[in-house]
Amino acid sequence: QVQLVESGGGLVQPGGSLRLSCAASSAMDAMGWYRQVPRKERELVATVTTDGRTNYADSVKGRFTISTDNAKNTVNLQMNSLKPEDTAVYYCNALLGLRRFWGQGTQVTVSS
Repeated sequence: QVQLVESGGGLVQPGGSLRLSCAASSAMDAMGWYRQVPRKERELVATVTTDGRTNYADSVKGRFTISTDNAKNTVNLQMNSLKPEDTAVYYCNALLGLRRFWGQGTQVTVSS
């Protein structure tokens, strides 16, 4: 069973920055981050494949940067210029073949 261990998150003021990290227990084909707020569906934030292809939600383009360290099976999400609407639980996601795995989630709150 693949395990995803997330770190980072917390409370930050608008305009601030946070960095999320996620470590997988084995190599994955692709990793990424999703987020969810109460009463809404989980939405894609950003993904990256092992060969470096990235995909971002329009709402975070230019502010968030996803990166991966294949040697460590980790994915990082650098979040800059954070806005209150970025407040959500952020979930690490990993794909291996047709299987999808989720982390436990980490809270990001953007508030003054």
